[in-house]
Amino acid sequence: MIKKAKKIWMNGKLVPWEKAKVHFLTHALHYGTGVFEGIRCYNTEKGPAIFRLDAHIERLFDSEKIIGFKVPYSKKKVREAVVKTIKANKLKECYIRPLVYFGYGKMGLNPIDCKIDIGIACWEWPTYLGKKGIENGIRAKVSSYARDNVNISLTKGKITGNYINSALAKVEAIRSGYDEAVMLDAEGFVSECSAENLFIVRDGVVLTVPKATILEGITRDSIIKIAKDLRMPCREEMLTRDQLYIADEAFMTGTAAEVTPMVEIDNRKIGSGKPGAITKKLQNAFFGIVRGENPKYKKWLTYVK
Repeated sequence: MIKKAKKIWMNGKLVPWEKAKVHFLTHALHYGTGVFEGIRCYNTEKGPAIFRLDAHIERLFDSEKIIGFKVPYSKKKVREAVVKTIKANKLKECYIRPLVYFGYGKMGLNPIDCKIDIGIACWEWPTYLGKKGIENGIRAKVSSYARDNVNISLTKGKITGNYINSALAKVEAIRSGYDEAVMLDAEGFVSECSAENLFIVRDGVVLTVPKATILEGITRDSIIKIAKDLRMPCREEMLTRDQLYIADEAFMTGTAAEVTPMVEIDNRKIGSGKPGAITKKLQNAFFGIVRGENPKYKKWLTYVK
């Protein structure tokens, strides 16, 4: 269950949590015509700090360009609204969900005459796959659902309608006794997880799949930069399912999942079956950065004052 906060920002105003409602005939509710972001705010010695806020706002606006409509506020206004919403809820740590969507006004597939609405919610949400997942790793299965093909959907945008693909894969994994799904692309190469990017480690090299068929994760980008700063060999290359099985280590990244080790895929232990040394090193570096403990990355943090 979501842990309720006090206020949600909707179309320029903070409204009580219980009154943040939309009409039943909201276009996005029926057709998936919305875009969103997932952002985290962490508690630091200097107070709450939002991780890579500017990058997330930039991607939100990229998503609206991809889907073909215009956010009714500037990037600066949305950025300010995120900070305002956190302050209004007096949260030290939280998950933040901006959502821009075609609202009430017209039904049918053409949303052009619908009003464009925007909301921002934030609430306390521990790591997506749990503390045990972060510490001990999770089990995953290769999904029977392929990742959306680039000629079927627009895979670079965080578009609400796209996530039925992810939901089907996630539910299948859970019902099969796993924690997460690994999704292949239409050609059978590894793409990403249901809502996370995927990395493996082989012979000391950190590997992740190229950007072409995945959502360009901001946590993914952060881990690549951190790995290079730690002088770890890190590169993008196509990966196959069996390369996952014989990896020395594997982990997933995402705003919700943060940096979560993968210790088993399709009933096959990855490496020793425990989080690997390189995964732990990257994980520790990441959490140190988001907690404001590494001044080298201070530009990644926006403090809520």
